[in-house]
Amino acid sequence: MGIRQRIFQKENLDRYLKADGHFERTLSAVDLIALGIGAVIGTGIFILPGTVAATTAGPGIILSFVIAAVVCAVAAMCYAEFPSVLPVAGSAYSYGNIVYGELVGWITGWALVLEYVLAVATVSVGWAAYFNSFIAGFGLRLPKAITGSFDPAHGTYINLVAIIIVCLIAWIIDEGLKTSIRLNNIIVVLKLAIIIMFLLVGSFYVKPSNWTPFAPFGVHGIFKGAAVVFFAYLGFDAVSSSAAEVKNAKRNMPIGIIGTLVICTIFYIMVAAVLTGMTSYKLLNVDDAVTFALQLVHQNFIAGIVSIGALAGMFTMMVTTIYSSSRLLYSIGRDGLLPSFLGKIDKNHTPKHAMVTVTIVISILGGLIPLGQLANLVNIGTLIAFTFVSFGIILLRRNPKLNQIKGFRVPFYPYLPIISGLLCIFMMTQLSLETWATSLIWFVLGLIIYFSYGIRHSKMNQQK
Repeated sequence: MGIRQRIFQKENLDRYLKADGHFERTLSAVDLIALGIGAVIGTGIFILPGTVAATTAGPGIILSFVIAAVVCAVAAMCYAEFPSVLPVAGSAYSYGNIVYGELVGWITGWALVLEYVLAVATVSVGWAAYFNSFIAGFGLRLPKAITGSFDPAHGTYINLVAIIIVCLIAWIIDEGLKTSIRLNNIIVVLKLAIIIMFLLVGSFYVKPSNWTPFAPFGVHGIFKGAAVVFFAYLGFDAVSSSAAEVKNAKRNMPIGIIGTLVICTIFYIMVAAVLTGMTSYKLLNVDDAVTFALQLVHQNFIAGIVSIGALAGMFTMMVTTIYSSSRLLYSIGRDGLLPSFLGKIDKNHTPKHAMVTVTIVISILGGLIPLGQLANLVNIGTLIAFTFVSFGIILLRRNPKLNQIKGFRVPFYPYLPIISGLLCIFMMTQLSLETWATSLIWFVLGLIIYFSYGIRHSKMNQQK
């Protein structure tokens, strides 16, 4: 078989279903929505509406969230069809292997590794910063040497709290999915309760005059704001990683993915409306916009509770993404494109080796490496996966065998998948040249790994 035929050889769905049969199907639609909300609503809801309103959209940030939600919705429907028809682990990586072939699947998986690992590492640093600030309110301070990445010139050597929180979450997930999902659900409820508290308290201080002018930066500012807040919705794709562990995936996966987007959109719009109504948008270019607005109206106690909500938001985001990244790494190991020990399932029905590997990598990044602009790479990794999934719907429908499987179907086919893919490409054009250059290095590294190791150890190659 020639190299061109080899890299575009498509994976067999039956082999995936057999390999993933060791997972225990325990997740319900409610669990999936909680996972999605946990990933999507993080600290961004307490920060992003303020900074984007102040610098880009004004009170029109409300419409920016609506526009971004529409863009995300079309991608979400494409994401909902795939796990409904193909209930396997690995999210877009596995879908790519089945409908495009192994090379595209690998590129998509490599993009998701970039998204998940960097996202958690970045958020772990943010969680550590919030935690240190929180305990400082009680007069407690950790030694400076253990509160930052390796930077001897500034007196920091390791971010110990970032490492501890990542390891704690990984341990909780590894102990069993039921326990970790139950904990995630409780914290998601707590987080939403705190957001609702802000909405109720803040609504008493809303002055309609603060919404005038509604679009101080013009219509262009509203659309530019939509391009920025679009990334606030990223994370719902992680829900699809759990397809092999979902009860009645054909029904529950679409509910989980689309339900996540609907609920998160409502909360983002409401927070943006109340926040810009409480105070002038010009004052909101701060790192803690919601807390800042509450302090302006002398609600310091509620502001303190919101800080707990920020910690809860970051915690649930890390739970979902560490869980998803371990399932992704398991899937790549299952196929032999990375060392096969990553594709093993232990007695607790979890991919322990994949979990340990993910934890070590994220801990090193979050605890020792200054991430800086690398966090922007999360966006490009996500959008590449979105693009392949959107156009992949067309190939999925054209496959006679796969098209016979009943499940959720994207409406207005083939127009909606094409529109979704084009919108994702447009969003990628809005990213900086620096992000593109750095991502190019990442994908060149990925291709080197694939052609030097993956293609020779591939389980699909061994079957031919």
